[in-house]
Amino acid sequence: MSNVTSRRGRSAEGRAEVRRDLVTAAVDLFTARGYDDTTVDDIAAAAGVGRRTFFRYFKGKEDAVSPDHELGLARIAEVFATAHPTEPLLSVVLRAGETVFDLYLSDPGTARKRFALVHEVPALRDREAAMVHRYRRLFTKELAARLADVEDGDLRAAVTGAAVVAAHNQALRRWLADGGTAGGTEACRAHFRKVAGMLPLEQAPDLEQVARRLERAARSLERRTS
Repeated sequence: MSNVTSRRGRSAEGRAEVRRDLVTAAVDLFTARGYDDTTVDDIAAAAGVGRRTFFRYFKGKEDAVSPDHELGLARIAEVFATAHPTEPLLSVVLRAGETVFDLYLSDPGTARKRFALVHEVPALRDREAAMVHRYRRLFTKELAARLADVEDGDLRAAVTGAAVVAAHNQALRRWLADGGTAGGTEACRAHFRKVAGMLPLEQAPDLEQVARRLERAARSLERRTS
């Protein structure tokens, strides 16, 4: 079993699989036994790995129940770093915010159990609060750099960063309260996008209208070709 785990850990896909197994094991054990009565050894054994492997992925058992927030932060930074200079800032902000949804929406079952645990266990609730602060700080930093020459740029950055993170969390809570089903993920994203009209940034074009215009143009081109 250790040899199989070692081989899995040599590739990015394998490491992601091991991490998912550990998260699933932690969430299931915390739900069934309780957070305090579950040990790191219990989680590692349930995931089919050793204790040393567990600590390659997590600092402690409280980390094992969380989404891969480091990946989420990296995705946000990448969106800002690779955005085209002409893309409206509001569009960049919304794209960056939506990248984090996949950490939750890709596994609705685990997300529902995690949601319940975070509300029940103070240690997990405190950790989530700390991560919310990191997301807000990253958005504020990226926005402040782009609004440096704008009047009240620092204030706009702070307000936008806080609002985007709050809207993201509110959309997730709404999705989970409605059952956290796979069919509700698009509604979750749509609810998040409503924050666009509330931000102190230049408004981006209506993306749905842009998509409809592109579809009409494509159909017209097809008719001409035929």
